[in-house]
Amino acid sequence: MSERAAPILPGRLGNPNMTLAEDPRADPRMIAALAPLGIGGPVEPFPLTVDDPLDQLHAYADEGEQGFGAVGDALLTGVEAVTGVARSVEIITGVDGNDVTLYISRPEEAAGPLPGILHTHGGGMVFLEAAAGNYQRWRDELAATGLVVVGVEFRNASGKHGPHPFPAGLNDCSSALQWMHDHRSDLGIDKIVVSGESGGGNLALATTLKAKRDGKIDQIDGVYAQCPYISGAYANPPAELPSLTENDTYFIDCAMAGVLVKLYNPDGGNATNPLAWPYHAGPDDLAGLPPHVISVNQLDPLRDEGLAYFTKLAAAGVTVSSRTVNGTCHAGDCLLRAAMPEVYLATVRDIKGFADSL
Repeated sequence: MSERAAPILPGRLGNPNMTLAEDPRADPRMIAALAPLGIGGPVEPFPLTVDDPLDQLHAYADEGEQGFGAVGDALLTGVEAVTGVARSVEIITGVDGNDVTLYISRPEEAAGPLPGILHTHGGGMVFLEAAAGNYQRWRDELAATGLVVVGVEFRNASGKHGPHPFPAGLNDCSSALQWMHDHRSDLGIDKIVVSGESGGGNLALATTLKAKRDGKIDQIDGVYAQCPYISGAYANPPAELPSLTENDTYFIDCAMAGVLVKLYNPDGGNATNPLAWPYHAGPDDLAGLPPHVISVNQLDPLRDEGLAYFTKLAAAGVTVSSRTVNGTCHAGDCLLRAAMPEVYLATVRDIKGFADSL
């Protein structure tokens, strides 16, 4: 009897030198869109570690904010503006006494109350901003389907809106949730879904966990978290999260993610606090939460922590579903509006459908 050949492991599990562009699972439309931006090929080792001085890590965050912002803008080149959407801005006072800016997108014409979305943007809770063009676009696209979308400009741990480590940004998101709940009638909404991607996925989940701890879980009707950045385990990826190795350096780098963790939680004291890193939530934290959707990207280092959270929610009796967007890198279905409109709009429709179902 001949021996069975060993299975070929995916991505960098099978070939430690694999690149995103070489991975046979990658959508060719994504690769073509990212290549002019220098993304997808071989990458140099990340130049910093969590042991470097904080001022150097903050300097990197400042540069990274500009770089990731430019990528978001470039990927929207040539896309026509969303029509039929009205925008407004509210400035509220957060629980810490600071101003929090809210960006509101809503259909120009709508009959009856609509679902509301509280949107928390990505950037690892460290950089980027709700005012950016790609996030304005995302809110407008959602609003055009018949949703009222409120984007919160929370404090970051570094960059333009920093330096404010945990729990500053979470407190701002909770303040935005309270304002949105208090103004349901004024906004014309009959339910609230908290939603965000990457670091915003963390904050969507953490805002929900905090609402439960604060006795305010009735303020949230549903949660839609995309590619959530929730383990904090990037500097030393654990075996139970193989995608951190399988897809490392595919658009995002685990060494870079580890540096962002250090900026968000400088003294390490919240490494297993579910409000900082929801991956560590236990059954008691999760029981009784509202319905969730956990959406992940196949070629994302963060894929498996999102799927693990889905499994924890299901085990805790929460109504939950999950989806994997195949062929895409981290947040690819939120970024690639021009190159992959079908994929981008499928996620927009899924959020709308989830909100309508509640």
